[in-house]
Amino acid sequence: MKATAVTKIGYLTDPDESKRGKIGLIDLKEPEMSDYDVKIKVAYCAICGSDPHTAEGAFGTDVPIPLGHETSGVIAALGKNATVKGLKVGDRVAGNFVHFCGTCEACQSGQQNYCTYRFGGQNTGMSEYVIWHESQVYKLPENVSLKEGCILEPLSVAVHAADRISPKVGDRVVIFGGGPIGQLILQVLNLYGATSLTMVEPIADRREQALKFGAKHVIDPINQDVVEEALRITGGLGFDAAVDVSGSPAAVVKLPPVTTRGGVILYGAMYPVNYEMPLNLFDYCYRNELTIKGLFLSPYAFPRSVQLLERIDLAPFIKTVFPLDQVVEAFDAHLTGKQLKVLIRCNDLD
Repeated sequence: MKATAVTKIGYLTDPDESKRGKIGLIDLKEPEMSDYDVKIKVAYCAICGSDPHTAEGAFGTDVPIPLGHETSGVIAALGKNATVKGLKVGDRVAGNFVHFCGTCEACQSGQQNYCTYRFGGQNTGMSEYVIWHESQVYKLPENVSLKEGCILEPLSVAVHAADRISPKVGDRVVIFGGGPIGQLILQVLNLYGATSLTMVEPIADRREQALKFGAKHVIDPINQDVVEEALRITGGLGFDAAVDVSGSPAAVVKLPPVTTRGGVILYGAMYPVNYEMPLNLFDYCYRNELTIKGLFLSPYAFPRSVQLLERIDLAPFIKTVFPLDQVVEAFDAHLTGKQLKVLIRCNDLD
């Protein structure tokens, strides 16, 4: 079957072509199904911000590395024991690219994302077919399209982000980074009743989009003083919760000074492997008693995310679509940052 893969390790934007990473189509042997598996004919797979990091070698360098985990499609076949959820051939579905075992200590102690036997494998969601364990597959609501369905996985990240900061109604919240995850978190926190909801984002179009999604304020970190603006917005108090999904070392240092005493900071992006952030422990952890958290995968978030799909504005995320045989052009479009999201159409299933 045709599948998208990293075929050469390196930065996809490296000016030196001899060092530049490459992504393209490969012929991949279709994996065998177990009795508990679901075979999905893939309709759409969205490009994730982590995919270029995969090309850089963040998850190994043994190429080819198949890509794709933000996937929707139609069930083509069911294992004979894949019966727990009542799934049927022809059902429109999306899902979690990670298979948790459900029996290890982590899974049974509320830390599914640290499953001892967690298996993401060589994810092939950006391909003609994908085979997942039944536990990974969720039927889409009738009013949610297959295009919208491939946003289920990133929406689950937004739901887990909300779980991590545990906002109370009326909390003041700021989000650094107006990419897809930041915009989804903004919408989820708006449903929670966040106030002074603020997006910090250098790209003007993404600031405008944040306002359409419910942000009350936006800050341009290039032309405005982020700390000064944050304190102005909150009347000098700071935000009850600050979330970073920008992944930028220039941004992450701004979160502690804009967070109120006793507030929560969530660092929710994939950061440079060797980056270490300076942090004044006396000021922020002793005197201000900040709680600092991270974000890894989306444990226990998918059932709730399915329920939310119809309440989130997904239209701006699904405007840009490329066919599977134009994956190189699709990644080029993704890397410009001009598109909120880029989708790959893997089969004609609309």
